[in-house]
Amino acid sequence: MKRWIILGWYAIATAAGAQASGGGLYVAGGNFDFTQVVERALAQNPTPSKFFVLATGDAVRGLSVVAPPELVEVRNRGSARGAVYLVCRRDIEREVFRVSDLVSGVVQVKGWPPPGSSELPAGTNYYRGEDASTLPDSNELLRRLRSTCS
Repeated sequence: MKRWIILGWYAIATAAGAQASGGGLYVAGGNFDFTQVVERALAQNPTPSKFFVLATGDAVRGLSVVAPPELVEVRNRGSARGAVYLVCRRDIEREVFRVSDLVSGVVQVKGWPPPGSSELPAGTNYYRGEDASTLPDSNELLRRLRSTCS
């Protein structure tokens, strides 16, 4: 009996530790719209903690300064619970939208540099001048994010 109680407490502590380090990376665009993705992120992060929402394609509309009220409401609920909203730098460079079209606080993410480039210093996961606190701590999530934005 004691063993089960100890294992139960260990499971609770492990789950709490996973939540404390932040949620995951959620990608809006393509098959999932902005509202669906933010709602899913909120459901999977019931207590306030940092999680990341990357908006691509039409989902960027949720981060627009002229977003419809229903998207603004979802966006604000996400922000209140710890969402960090991200967009791909390549979309800005391709002029899919302008930075001035987005609400403040949206983070631009670079994809992988071209082969042979020295843009991403060897032995680091971050570009020069990139604020690591606005990106996932997890190498796996950061790789997924960079791959999506490449």
